[in-house]
Amino acid sequence: MAWYKNFLVEPGAKVDLKKIDPAETAGHESETSKAEVDRNLERLRKAQYLLYADDSQSLLVVLQGLDASGKDGTIRHLFSGLNPQGTSVAAFKQPTEVELAHDFLWRVHAKAPAKGDIVIFNRSHYEDVLVVRVHNLVPESVWSKRYKVINNFEKLLRRNRTTILKFYLHISPEEQLRRFERRLDDPMRQWKISESDYAEREFWPQYIEAYEDAISLTSTKRAPWYIIPSDHKWFRNLAISQIVADTMDGMGLKVPPPRVNIDELRRKYHAAKSEAGGKQN
Repeated sequence: MAWYKNFLVEPGAKVDLKKIDPAETAGHESETSKAEVDRNLERLRKAQYLLYADDSQSLLVVLQGLDASGKDGTIRHLFSGLNPQGTSVAAFKQPTEVELAHDFLWRVHAKAPAKGDIVIFNRSHYEDVLVVRVHNLVPESVWSKRYKVINNFEKLLRRNRTTILKFYLHISPEEQLRRFERRLDDPMRQWKISESDYAEREFWPQYIEAYEDAISLTSTKRAPWYIIPSDHKWFRNLAISQIVADTMDGMGLKVPPPRVNIDELRRKYHAAKSEAGGKQN
C-alpha cells in the first residue's frame, strides 16, 4: 500500500481534523525530500505530455485550505514547470454580480478541464459550503443541499473522463500565525496580507467544522479527498506530487497512433529531399 494512503478519506468516513497531526511527515526527511519531489515532477511532465497527446482524458486538482495553508506555494512548486499549453489555474474568489445571478456551479463548470488538459482549482466550488456557511451568507436550508449537488457535478465530470483529486492542506493555527509573521516581515510578500486574514482566525473552529462535514460528505471513490499535513511545506510538496504522479501513471495514458500515413509522408519527404539536393547540384 502506498505510504500516502493514510491521508485518503474513504467514502462515508467521518473526518475529525483534531485527530490528524498537521506536522506529520510519515517517516520522511526534509533532506531527502527534494530529490523525491524532483523525480515526481519529472514523472508529471512526462504524464502531462501523454495526457495532452492522448486527448481523451483530463485531470482536475482541487486545492482547499485555510489562509496561508500553502495553495499558492503548491501550485508554484509542483505545477509551474508543466507545459502551459495544457495546464491552467482557476482561482475562485468572491463571486461577481453576474456569477451570483446564476447557480453556484455556473462559474465553476466553465473552468473544468477540457480533454487533454490539467486544471488546478485554487479554492473551488467548496467555498459554497464553507465561507457561506461560516458567515451565514445563505441559510442552512440552502448550503446543506449543496453537498449532493457537488457530488453529482463531480460524477458528471468523471463520466466525461476527468480524473479528480481533492486536497485539503491541513495546518495548525500556530503555523498559520508564523506564516503571517513571515509575510509581515518580507516586503516581497506583504501584499498578500489583509485585515481579513486575522479576522478570519476568530472563526477557526467554525471553519474546521465546515471542512470536516464537506470532506466527509463529498469524498467518493471517483473524486477522493486527501488530507495533507502541511505545517512542513516540503512534506506537503512531497505528498501531493507523489499522489498526482501515481494517479496519472494509473490513467493508462499512451502516445496515440499517428493520424496520417507515416510511410506515405516518409516517401514524400525523401522525394522532396532528393529534389532539393538535385537543385543544389
